[in-house]
Amino acid sequence: MSITAPRRGRVERVTKETSVLVEVDLDGTGNVEVSTGVGFFDHMLNQLGKHGLFDLLVKTEGDLHIDAHHTIEDTSLALGAAFREALGDKSGLRRFGNASCPLDESLAEVTVDLSGRPYLVHSEPEGMAPMIGPEYDTTMTRHILESFVAQAAICLHVRVPYGRNAHHIVEAQFKALARALRAASERDPRATGVPSTKGVL
Repeated sequence: MSITAPRRGRVERVTKETSVLVEVDLDGTGNVEVSTGVGFFDHMLNQLGKHGLFDLLVKTEGDLHIDAHHTIEDTSLALGAAFREALGDKSGLRRFGNASCPLDESLAEVTVDLSGRPYLVHSEPEGMAPMIGPEYDTTMTRHILESFVAQAAICLHVRVPYGRNAHHIVEAQFKALARALRAASERDPRATGVPSTKGVL
């Protein structure tokens, strides 16, 4: 991929449960337009675009009359696929990135490797509140990350060593994820080719 080539991904995913459109530009300015029908999830996707400086368009219509699970899951799968498409062959990228982000009493630590191999390690404080608002089940955070990682084909480690407020615990993770992805996907002016001894990622 040319160092000046646009790094954009576009994925449409339509099932009997959801209809999802995701567009991402890795070299954007953090311009985000998100509508999934799940308010807190929209808030988290806004964090991802804003702090990653990714331009992000997400439009999802799902079976919210059942619950938010399918909507969140399918959006996360499409987001991962779009991110992978935008990365191209990963020539000239830094590949690794990490970030720590506090949010009041909570701290999130995220490390990412654009490895081409999906793997997730995820830990949060025990005893979190089960819901944030009326729609967001806090067990979905790990599932969002699992779904994203599976389609983006990246290795992702997310750790929240401490925190009390569930909103803060989850939001800190998305901010740190955004910063780590931003660092890993940046172009390295000293690098040539794919950043792997294998020659492919």
